[in-house]
Amino acid sequence: MMEMEKKRGTIGDLFVTFCRIGAFTFGGGYAMIPLIRREVVETKKWLAEEEMFDLIAIAESTPGPLAINAATFVGSRVGGVPGAFSATLGVVLPSFFIILLIAGVLTRVEHFAIVQKAFRGVRAGVLVLIASALVSLFRQLPRRTFTYIALAAAFAAACLAQADSIAILILCALCGIAWNAYEKKKVKK
Repeated sequence: MMEMEKKRGTIGDLFVTFCRIGAFTFGGGYAMIPLIRREVVETKKWLAEEEMFDLIAIAESTPGPLAINAATFVGSRVGGVPGAFSATLGVVLPSFFIILLIAGVLTRVEHFAIVQKAFRGVRAGVLVLIASALVSLFRQLPRRTFTYIALAAAFAAACLAQADSIAILILCALCGIAWNAYEKKKVKK
């Protein structure tokens, strides 16, 4: 009986936590990463710091929005299928209602200069949130030559060659597997 109550409390906590994340984070999934990390790793301690990399890798490499994938991943880890459903619903509902409200109002006010200037400011803020997530992830990278080479190659492929993000992720994963196999072989010799 006590385990069932604990699970129900956790499912509710997942919903409330991701509802808060969904309601107060603007700019999409990348802008949500710092808030998700703080809530999930530091505050709730549902995931370890290393698992945050796994969360981002899985959320980014699977179809769908990063925030929804991240919520589903965390919810599943913490509370199984009910946890995944609860966290996903929590992160989606605020956006749904906010967009519904904005859609009704924005068409009437989007031509006002003050609204256009406000959106420029919001874009700058979103860019800062994304940069913050990038810096946070970079600090946690393993300090290895391979990591820096893969990072530079992926960055060049994405920014300079405008390569497909799925292809970059698959290629990085294959390179990681190959490098790991090479290092293991080198150690055995």
